[in-house]
Amino acid sequence: MLTAGLSFVGVNGTVRWLGQALPAPEAAFLRFAIGLVFLLPVLAPALRRGFPAPVWQLFLLRGALHVVAVILWFYAMARITVAEVTAIGFLNPIVVTVGATLLLGERISWRRGMAIAVALAGALVVLRPGLRVLEPGHLAQLGASVAFGSSYLVAKRLAGLVPASVVVAMMSLVVTLGLAPIAALDWVPPSLLQCVVLSATALFATAGHYAMTRAFVAAPLTVTQPVVFLQLIWASLLGALVFAEPVDPWVILGGGVMIGAICYITWREAVQRRAQAT
Repeated sequence: MLTAGLSFVGVNGTVRWLGQALPAPEAAFLRFAIGLVFLLPVLAPALRRGFPAPVWQLFLLRGALHVVAVILWFYAMARITVAEVTAIGFLNPIVVTVGATLLLGERISWRRGMAIAVALAGALVVLRPGLRVLEPGHLAQLGASVAFGSSYLVAKRLAGLVPASVVVAMMSLVVTLGLAPIAALDWVPPSLLQCVVLSATALFATAGHYAMTRAFVAAPLTVTQPVVFLQLIWASLLGALVFAEPVDPWVILGGGVMIGAICYITWREAVQRRAQAT
């Protein structure tokens, strides 16, 4: 999880370096198109075997949600600090928890409800509406969190139908195809350096997802989830040392509150699973 966290901060850093030099849909398209190269060993055999129609529908739904999410995320990454993007991104698992209750019929206990409320309070600490002007980047990242969380809900359904590696590979393929026409509408020829940076983005993302998967195999979520908070520390250091962004203690505090609530939800779910197994 330490390696995964550093890799994802590398993703943030490379995209932040690009800034607004490329339109968000184009930068997202290039990142996913380059990333497909790393996934070809999984993608090619899966496409040869084919999938039933309901599975294809889920792939397309997740791809559409992810297209919206990555465009909003790239837009936000170019306009607000790395730490703010990271902290607001902690809302993803909260969206998944609420969505699983509303859409998948999972029960929500009063403890989980309180933890969700605490996490949302942490998000308010990060955003501080009324105390400062919310920029388009903040709103875009909020939208990205909702879209990413919705995408993960579809992935949860897909995980019971196809292998996890296929879920990731097909998501990348569908997102690349979905972003292509949007990127073409406002295409700016990228420089060689920009292509190299986006290649590094794809490499960091692939390494991060691989390391995170290995961590989930090696240890329960109750062990790995608290390590996620370090991403906020590293993101703050990256923003301060590389991009001269001010370190906002409210962002650190709000992010810490959100991660604490997420860790509690994860721990409660683990306790309930053990009780049910017993």
